[in-house]
Amino acid sequence: MPARIEGRMPEESVRSTVAIAGVTGFVGEPLARALREHAGVGRVVGIGRGSGAGSPVDEWRKCDLFSLADAERALVGVDVAVYLVHSMMPSAALTQGDFADFDLIAADNFARAASRNGVRQILYLGGLVPSRAPDGARPLSRHLESRLEVERVLGAHGTPVTALRAGLVVGPAGSSFLMLRRLVERLPVMLTPAWTETRTQPIDLADVVALLVHCVGRPETFGQSFDVGGPEVLTYRVMIERLAAKLGRHPRLYAVPFFTPGLSRLWVSLVTGAPKSLVAPLVESLTHEMVAGDRRLQDAAGIPGRSFDESLDAALEIAPPPDRREGRARTQRDVRSVQRLPLPEGRDARWVADEYLRWLPRLLPFALGVHVADDQVCRFTLFGVTLLVLAYAPERSSADRALFYVRGGVLADMRAERGRLEFRSVPHAPFVIAAIHDFVPRLPWLVYATTQARFHLAVMRAFGRHLGRSEGGRGVPGGPADIGARPRSSPPEGAQRPDVSVLGDR
Repeated sequence: MPARIEGRMPEESVRSTVAIAGVTGFVGEPLARALREHAGVGRVVGIGRGSGAGSPVDEWRKCDLFSLADAERALVGVDVAVYLVHSMMPSAALTQGDFADFDLIAADNFARAASRNGVRQILYLGGLVPSRAPDGARPLSRHLESRLEVERVLGAHGTPVTALRAGLVVGPAGSSFLMLRRLVERLPVMLTPAWTETRTQPIDLADVVALLVHCVGRPETFGQSFDVGGPEVLTYRVMIERLAAKLGRHPRLYAVPFFTPGLSRLWVSLVTGAPKSLVAPLVESLTHEMVAGDRRLQDAAGIPGRSFDESLDAALEIAPPPDRREGRARTQRDVRSVQRLPLPEGRDARWVADEYLRWLPRLLPFALGVHVADDQVCRFTLFGVTLLVLAYAPERSSADRALFYVRGGVLADMRAERGRLEFRSVPHAPFVIAAIHDFVPRLPWLVYATTQARFHLAVMRAFGRHLGRSEGGRGVPGGPADIGARPRSSPPEGAQRPDVSVLGDR
């Protein structure tokens, strides 16, 4: 779908290399096509976990954004990096944690990698931020809070961010639009809860693409956030009625004066086939009016936007994709577990990792042991049996990130080479993230899910309570658990970067 924009990009971005994370999504694919047709872009790079087969890019770079090293390799030689990633769908066979925490890690890796590679601009498509109630009685939904948090963390490592904030994007494969379409197509009678009277400002997919292209490489947009929307502000009920008319449907709509978020999640998921993990945060956000505060970017770009009816006509020309149900089969039984823990004032992620190793043996005295060798290999034992072996990675760690590789133990399947544990903090945040990535258990899957996985969650919750009570560290620098005693500073400008291929690093 070509972007409707005239003229050339600014001189600074002529023949830029643009990388798109999330290029296989419903915004990413038309954006890649538009950028490849634009005279100002020399190369379009796709970034993703799959093979990239069929992606409309000049080069594909396989990358798991939960891996910092993957992200660093993916952004080598990139001038502008576009971030179109969401983590509401499961990223492993077993995921423990909130989608907002998964989003935070992926965005932080992307921002760190962009800074390290000298990327000139990060371009991000997020969500409109509705006005909060003065008394704080209506905080933002988890989904909208996460979109805003991602926007902030993308800019926390020094690379200028241009953020476009949109509400409902009308396109043939857009999640929110698909849910509306399937409700209209499949229900002859609808009970319309209170959220259908919420106002929003839908925007056409082609307009979003055109605005993203317009912002690529433009210094006047660096460090700026722009609300974007179409020319009409509509309620969801009105959109349903106009969509039904386009489809030749005549559903009976009966208003009920309740929001009913739990019931809405259930029937929207059942009727539309959308995964519950996707529906839940979207339905939760429907309490907020999603109206653009101003459209100064669209005024400057000369892109006022299509009407809603025009957007519907364009979206309905293309057949919708098949239903996406949860529980797709995976070839590997891998685990991702992420917890957000309190960060004591004045402490950092490396201290938290040290404290974890000091605290853990107290959980089960005389049974559970943590042994740290001179080579910074940590062995976790229970009644003398080695459960896990973790190797601290000083070359990939820093004050705000302590990284361990899984290197053995009776609980780990060592045919998987990417298992790791990390503690990380993000700038200006009062918490630390504890995360396990790509861990493959040796126990039978059902046994693992009902024992080891639950025990890990219980341990992390207990550790979080411990950190919440802590006023500072009690350990002595240089002690047996002080794995972070060796200082590591960021390389100076122009210095050679560390080899990110060490241990197949993450």
